[in-house]
Amino acid sequence: MSVTVFVPRDAAALAVGADNVAAAIASEAEARKLDVTIIRNGSRGLLWLEVLVEVRTGNGRMAYGPVRAGDVPSLFDAGFLVGGEHVLAHGPTREIPFLKNQTRLTFSRCGVTDPLSLADYRHYQGLKGLEKALRLAPSDIVKAVTESGLRGRGGAGFPTGIKWKTVADARAEQKYIVCNADEGDSGTFADRMIMEGDPFVLIEGMVIAGIAVGATKGYVYTRSEYPHAIETMRQAIDIAREAGILGPSVLGSAYAFDMEVREGAGAYVCGEETALLNSLEGRRGVVRAKPPLPALEGLFGKPTVVNNVMSLATIPVIMDRGAAFYRDYGVGKSHGTIPIQIAGNVRYGGLYETAFGLTLGEIVNGIGGGTLSGRPVKAVQVGGPLGAYFPPSLFDTVFDYEAFAESGGLIGHAGIVVFDDRVDMLKQARFAMEFCAVESCGKCTPCRIGSTRGVETVDRIARGIEPEQNKALLADLCNTMKFGSLCALGGFTPYPVISAMTHFPDDFRPAPSLKLRSNRHVSH
Repeated sequence: MSVTVFVPRDAAALAVGADNVAAAIASEAEARKLDVTIIRNGSRGLLWLEVLVEVRTGNGRMAYGPVRAGDVPSLFDAGFLVGGEHVLAHGPTREIPFLKNQTRLTFSRCGVTDPLSLADYRHYQGLKGLEKALRLAPSDIVKAVTESGLRGRGGAGFPTGIKWKTVADARAEQKYIVCNADEGDSGTFADRMIMEGDPFVLIEGMVIAGIAVGATKGYVYTRSEYPHAIETMRQAIDIAREAGILGPSVLGSAYAFDMEVREGAGAYVCGEETALLNSLEGRRGVVRAKPPLPALEGLFGKPTVVNNVMSLATIPVIMDRGAAFYRDYGVGKSHGTIPIQIAGNVRYGGLYETAFGLTLGEIVNGIGGGTLSGRPVKAVQVGGPLGAYFPPSLFDTVFDYEAFAESGGLIGHAGIVVFDDRVDMLKQARFAMEFCAVESCGKCTPCRIGSTRGVETVDRIARGIEPEQNKALLADLCNTMKFGSLCALGGFTPYPVISAMTHFPDDFRPAPSLKLRSNRHVSH
């Protein structure tokens, strides 16, 4: 009887030797004349345990990790194929606290199934949402998404149902669904995990969106730095097309929908929806002025739904389990679950899907386990390189859109990067301005010029040149960028800068030995 062993094919696992581990298991099994079937699954998101090897036993799946190729012989010696004890053993995978305490809706299959097995996908409740959607009128699908309270998971938090209704009500001979998978924020990897670990759920979500708004064509726009995700998505699309999930008749219905993957050239600004649309059209990735909104004049001038991977991958859950089921999770106006990505100097880094409502402190210290270095946490950046820095004094902030906005921050794509007490926040503020200067598309002056002047101003503060005047100038510059920029790149860059200045003022006081005297005046 064959024993099934799971070794992740996720990029995070590959980076620490998953292919070598799989090869070592196959080689050892052959040498010992044991019948072992290896399935390359996605990642569970317990990244500090990668490579996380699982074995299917009569008592469920047993976990071992982090496994390296050199550990494989000792695993066989310990009888890991029947769940034997080993220094790397964690018992039943589902009982590992980091995983057990999650509310996995969007990620329910990620790390569980063979990503390219449609049979696996169906076995674990896949396509039920699409099948139910096909029995509804398109307007009822839009109504369900609206009533679920789902908001865009890409950063803006805009209600998904409202966007869909705008496109559905627009009159045009062609409409599009565009999936923004250009995951460029530091400390984020949820989109990649879905595309590599459960690609059919994204396909299903896009098909449902197409039926709901009357679109027949979809595009997944992702970054060239994601070669494994691109390859997996393309293979999954081919499989879905062969199975009749995509094509001229979706599951034998009167609806047509097809899709393809397009890869960008690495511009961060193409995470902004209008720059993304320009790139998709073969143009330079430059932000468009609004109006017109993409929902009315988007890709090739046609009505277009632009949603993030997490938003679209959550649609099958809503259609299968119902709007009320999904809406009941969360707090305030933040409904459902959010895949929090914990990274940086943290003990337990990985993806943690849970309902909105935990505090930042519970996430960083309770789930993340504090810093990996063992030193005190000094700052936590939430929402990517343009997110605000939160000090421990704000760890009681509830993880939801409104609470973070009130505290001068943003959830963004829910990436959290932890820093210990050795971080220099003035350098972090400089990095934010430099990042914006490098990544700016150049269309608007506040972003293009403001970010460059911002770097120069931070440098003057660091050198002790008229520090108070330059801090006032930096604050004024941030205000201009926040309210004068065309898009979130320039508009959000002030968040990390102002939060660093506000919460960590000591880091903006140059050391006396470095202080320089200058009679030069700094003008606006």
